[in-house]
Amino acid sequence: MAKIYISLGTNIEPEQHLKAGLLDLQQHFGQLSLSRVYESESVGFKGTNFLNMVASTDTDMSIAEVVAVFKMIEQTNGRIRSEKKFSPRSLDIDLLLYDDKVTVQPVELPRGEILFNAFVLWPLAELAPHVLHPTVGLSYETLWQQYDKQQQQLWPVNFAFPAQLRHTIA
Repeated sequence: MAKIYISLGTNIEPEQHLKAGLLDLQQHFGQLSLSRVYESESVGFKGTNFLNMVASTDTDMSIAEVVAVFKMIEQTNGRIRSEKKFSPRSLDIDLLLYDDKVTVQPVELPRGEILFNAFVLWPLAELAPHVLHPTVGLSYETLWQQYDKQQQQLWPVNFAFPAQLRHTIA
């Protein structure tokens, strides 16, 4: 079994898509551990604020299989693949970590944005504070402590998780 960490983000009907995405992840992977939900300003374009969070679970699937499931869930939730990189999203699901694997294909692991985007690093540090980044060798808690918090604005928000979601909160 591999421990995976998953980033979720949305700014189009965000509560609806985040809840649907979590329920879809549960359907494919079982119980999830969840960070709090954070609201953040859009990065790279002018747009409405995003809801972001990180989830983790265990899986027997390969990296390629996990990524294929994520793409299917995104598509089910209205994600259009031809969208520009920096644009509004109904649902964006990214594999951040797959155990301590370091890869380029089928996706970059660990995902590069862990070190640069507060909306990924803060919830990851909350969910996996003592896990070490596989290439930097520092814990996510330490990386968050060292992060320049003036770079990006984000804040925790109250979020009503679906009643049928089997999960633990960090």
